[in-house]
Amino acid sequence: MNSFEVAAGLAIGIGAVGPGIGIGLLAGPALGAMGRNPEAANLIRTNMILAIVFAEAISIYALVVALLILFVLR
Repeated sequence: MNSFEVAAGLAIGIGAVGPGIGIGLLAGPALGAMGRNPEAANLIRTNMILAIVFAEAISIYALVVALLILFVLR
């Protein structure tokens, strides 16, 4: 295992932790809000999915960086 493989692993590992935590912190309160106010569930769900998409985009950027490290910078 060379240093590029370690760098790529760290890039995707650390880059996926933040969005994972963010999605967890987002989904819990959103589901609680939907349970307390079922009439607003559609609006809450739409906003929750949009926020999850933005959080996942960050982890995709980390994946791109890891792939660049693995296959371009060698």
